[in-house]
Amino acid sequence: MLMTRCLLTVAFLAGNLAANWPQWRGPLSNGSTTTAKDLPVQWSQEQNVLWRTKTPSWSAATPIVWNDTVFITSAEEGFVQLGQRGGEENAKDKIFLIAVNRKDGTIRWRNQIDAGNRLYRKQNSASPSPITDGKHVWIMTGNGKLLCFTFAGKEVWKRDIQAEYGQFGLNHGYASTPLLHGDRLYVQVLHGMKTDDPSYIFAADKNTGKTIWKVERPTDAKSESPDNYGTPQLATVDGKLQLIISGADYATGHDLATGKELWRIGGFNPTDNGFNRTIASSVVIGSDVYTTSTRGRPFIAFKAGGSGTITGKNEIWTNNLGADVPTPTTDGKYIYVLNDIGIMHCLDAKTGKPVYEGQRIERGTYSSSPLLADGKIYSINEEGTTTVIKAGPTFEILGVSKLENNTLASPVAVDNQLFIRTADYLYCIQKK
Repeated sequence: MLMTRCLLTVAFLAGNLAANWPQWRGPLSNGSTTTAKDLPVQWSQEQNVLWRTKTPSWSAATPIVWNDTVFITSAEEGFVQLGQRGGEENAKDKIFLIAVNRKDGTIRWRNQIDAGNRLYRKQNSASPSPITDGKHVWIMTGNGKLLCFTFAGKEVWKRDIQAEYGQFGLNHGYASTPLLHGDRLYVQVLHGMKTDDPSYIFAADKNTGKTIWKVERPTDAKSESPDNYGTPQLATVDGKLQLIISGADYATGHDLATGKELWRIGGFNPTDNGFNRTIASSVVIGSDVYTTSTRGRPFIAFKAGGSGTITGKNEIWTNNLGADVPTPTTDGKYIYVLNDIGIMHCLDAKTGKPVYEGQRIERGTYSSSPLLADGKIYSINEEGTTTVIKAGPTFEILGVSKLENNTLASPVAVDNQLFIRTADYLYCIQKK
């Protein structure tokens, strides 16, 4: 009877996770969901909009959804530009975590989580996305504040990572979202352009915030190449999970219990380019890892595992059809790659060979990552225009829709609803 209850509990939790969008790349950590159905392919400012909610300002952070609550981050207007002639200025702008009622878009609570919002070109201090397990919500700000709240908005714990471990030194500011797995948050700080301090990763207890382990993540990458803006991933190697960290010219595998580096693979910066900063996160299918470089050259698929340096040993395939900013998505058979000028590739996951390549979607610059849901791929450019294409081996545009607002955040899907974050609004889009 006890075993039956345990199995039912595990099944319930797994099902509940799959039916929501708990962290920035969704329930499967790859930008896809298998539970969303009957999603619209076209909308406008009014058509198929269930509700829209005004936000204090813009953010590149993806909304997350759990049951009837949507969480977003935002900063106030009035930020200052950093890195301009004359040096840095002090900013007094606040950064918020906001809980929104999914039924009608009303704001349940808005908590200040940081101050001193900073702007680095396309991102600000509200760039990392929230994470939830259905009971608590966690957020890391671009200024290094790491916090935990209850669903009712009560603060549980708070840390200042820069105060503890030193200033972040990325050229365009910190933007990595932590990865939640089990009772731990896995946080990466890969930097080097503006600091001589080593890069590192650490695991924190989700209930207390205390560091369980912290390890350095060395690299011989130069200038801006140590900087990475992605999120850790998990791969299954010989039946055990390993933490995958990509960036700074390498991908590395780490023991979940200790953080110890188990292996590393290079080849992501063949010309030794000092400006090989990387933005897109890796995509994982089982033990196969798909990691792209600056401008998608090269895009390397490799088998996680082994020990020491595995460069030249574990590669599955390599091509130059990767992405720069948007993180690819996958259904396990195909890898869908969107580059930042609106060109779509569909690759065979096993061979890397193009099923189709070079297909143009709506023109513009793409910083958000594509969403795969309900047999469709949703891709939004910075001007707020979404192109919906048919998933699968045949390229077909199903619809093009425009919201009159700048958009950096990635779209998400839960049930029959899409959630799109623009500069001024959070939209809930549903067929009417």
